[in-house]
Amino acid sequence: MTVDGDRILIAGAGLGGLTAALALIRRGFRVAVLEQAPALGEVGAGVQIGANGMCVLDHLGLWPALEPLAWQPDGKRIHHYRTGESWPLYDLGAESVERYGFPYCMFHRADLHAVLAGAVAAAQPDAIRLNAKLAGVEQDGSRAIAMLDGGERVSGAALAGADGIHSVTRHALFGADNPQFTGIVAWRGVVPTAVLPAELLEPHSAIWIGPGGHCVHYQLRNGELMNFVGAVERGDWRIESWNAPGPVAECLRDFDGWNDTLRALIRAIPTPYKWALHVREPMDAWSKGRITLLGDACHATLPFLAQGANHAIEDGLVLARALEAFTDVETALKRYEAARLERTARMVRGSAANTARFHNPKLADPAETARIAREDFDPADVAARHDWLFEYNAVTVEI
Repeated sequence: MTVDGDRILIAGAGLGGLTAALALIRRGFRVAVLEQAPALGEVGAGVQIGANGMCVLDHLGLWPALEPLAWQPDGKRIHHYRTGESWPLYDLGAESVERYGFPYCMFHRADLHAVLAGAVAAAQPDAIRLNAKLAGVEQDGSRAIAMLDGGERVSGAALAGADGIHSVTRHALFGADNPQFTGIVAWRGVVPTAVLPAELLEPHSAIWIGPGGHCVHYQLRNGELMNFVGAVERGDWRIESWNAPGPVAECLRDFDGWNDTLRALIRAIPTPYKWALHVREPMDAWSKGRITLLGDACHATLPFLAQGANHAIEDGLVLARALEAFTDVETALKRYEAARLERTARMVRGSAANTARFHNPKLADPAETARIAREDFDPADVAARHDWLFEYNAVTVEI
């Protein structure tokens, strides 16, 4: 057994796991990040980081490396799926900084991941261990133990399962979860902006809403790329994976009758990927003894509030702060959990609630569109609905 009593084990080198690792190292801990993949990397997709996530990344000193890789939109706009008619949703540019203290940024996930991984490696060169697939977890009252494929056992003072939606750690602690298929299939793709028509390159993030579906697109890498995500109600695909390719023609069929501008974006996607969206009820507890969870392992969410990555990043910092504040590991993990449970549950439920707003069947009736825009997407009301997300400060929140 590999033993290090002062070390914190982290299962998974995703955005949340790496944030936790960096925050812990900055506070004087040693970490071991156990990653099953043979090389570090992230899927080719965009990620939206709001003021609440940027607060953490700035606290960790990453903004100078991230700023050249970011796209900072002026705001978000809603578009009618068929006519293309649009109306403002809320300001994300100067208003985000003025109102919440930090910008709203769009990143390629691989760029954000690489900056985090590089910072972890610079702070502790031996922190990340590849080809370390988790098979199970144990604890003996004084140690948390990660059991790896092949039989090796790695020990530390605590273990955080940041091992994603199919978490081995969660299964070991709490048994099988019960994901429910939503009846929605999502598509994603990334396109060079150089091949896109000018009308798609406006300086805002776009949400197209229609009966039974919606699409989002925004730029990445300071405008070099366009990220596309489309969600449509259909029940014939139930694989919960980000890496299943599908033909462009199938994606176009799912958005038959939608505006030609949006369909031009879909046609330009080199290889679209599809995955089935499942929903999970928020958990009542994340921690047992010296083992806890973070990110998708404990609060997997639908991507309809653009907050999944943000909350994993928040988790990472709050976990590090709790372990710094309390010398008793079990107390620290319970305080971390207590600080995060209510907020993340609200995020999961709020994301699911957006399905009804974005997929409203009444949008098929042109006469209803103005009423829906006025009642569901008034900019002041939308901003108020999001204040609780963006005002949160993981650096100072009470633990």
